[in-house]
Amino acid sequence: MPKSGVIILKQGREKSALNFHPWIFSGAIDTKRTNQHEIENGALVEVRDYQGQFVGRGIFNIDSAIRVRLLSWDQNEAIGPAWWRVRLAQAIAARQTLAERDDLSTYRLVNAESDGLPGLIVDRYGDFLVVQFLTLGVEVRKEMIIEALSDLIKPLGIYERSDVDVRQKEGLDESVGLLWGDPLPERVEIVEYGVRYPVDILQGHKTGFYLDQRDSRHWLLTSPLVGGRDVLNCFAFTGGFGVCAALNGAASVVNVDSSQPALDIARETMSINGLESGDATYVNADVFAQLREYREAEREFDLIILDPPKFAHSAKQVEKASRGYKDINMLAFQLLRPGGLLATFSCSGQVSPDLFQKIVFGASADAGVQAQIIKWLAQPEDHPVLLSFPEGRYLKGLICRVMR
Repeated sequence: MPKSGVIILKQGREKSALNFHPWIFSGAIDTKRTNQHEIENGALVEVRDYQGQFVGRGIFNIDSAIRVRLLSWDQNEAIGPAWWRVRLAQAIAARQTLAERDDLSTYRLVNAESDGLPGLIVDRYGDFLVVQFLTLGVEVRKEMIIEALSDLIKPLGIYERSDVDVRQKEGLDESVGLLWGDPLPERVEIVEYGVRYPVDILQGHKTGFYLDQRDSRHWLLTSPLVGGRDVLNCFAFTGGFGVCAALNGAASVVNVDSSQPALDIARETMSINGLESGDATYVNADVFAQLREYREAEREFDLIILDPPKFAHSAKQVEKASRGYKDINMLAFQLLRPGGLLATFSCSGQVSPDLFQKIVFGASADAGVQAQIIKWLAQPEDHPVLLSFPEGRYLKGLICRVMR
């Protein structure tokens, strides 16, 4: 492991860390008393307050604005291979009730900071694991982590999908490929509440599928409000929401996405679930433009789903993102029949739940309609949010009903 060191904080900058927030930003470090250039990147460091009292122990990265990611607040706790194995085992054990379900073969096993393992994502897709190493700390311990996972889970294979922009902020290049075991097939078929999904792990978004939308798909699959409705599924990706609506008796489903390969998998998903090709249509288009086209054509729907990609990647982008969210939600409200439903989501962590609700309200006002929130949706139990780390709550969903 890299050479370790000691980090001294500026006076008064230890409070959040003492409250178990796992991030120490560069601006909190007393550079006059800390020679950061003597500490190797990826090293385990001890963090002390201005008076020299122990605060915590974590991993150092001089290339990141988040200079230290804390792992432990116990001065006597040794952090070595055994520590990592125990933490992984604890996260896996917390998902045991999901592992025991016969109708569920896919879920998140490790959710980074919220499972006490900053920067590490582990998703289970049947007999395969897909991992993301998002920080330097877990990157330099990759071999040890993979060894532990292979022993604890005994999957057929472990594949890496660390092809995300956040690695650049850690001074890391993207990394993709087989890390252990058998190569991935072209499609890995998963089961979620009995619904079958073919997943392209090599090319799919995130680690191949939007596992964090499981509860929302379940609502569409089971709600008595879905049957008989004309459904417009925007940013459809591989059609997860659409197939659930169709299985729940939707009269029609239109899937709109800018990726034709994703729509091809959406069509495949409908087929393997016993639905006829005529039960859905597939539109390869930009969602913003397509919504405007439907408006001009006076096309109407009973249920519209908006699940766009992240619009805000930083605090500086929140204002622009808010305009984008407002635009698509306004268009959706204009396309809904009286009594129609809008299921709308934001996965931008920088956009708070309160702000998102205000944006959707503004969109309804601009569309000239009144709407009620009948349900709030969020990430499922395998994507927990640590109380001391509210940044872990990123997915927000509202189901709104247009008043007659």
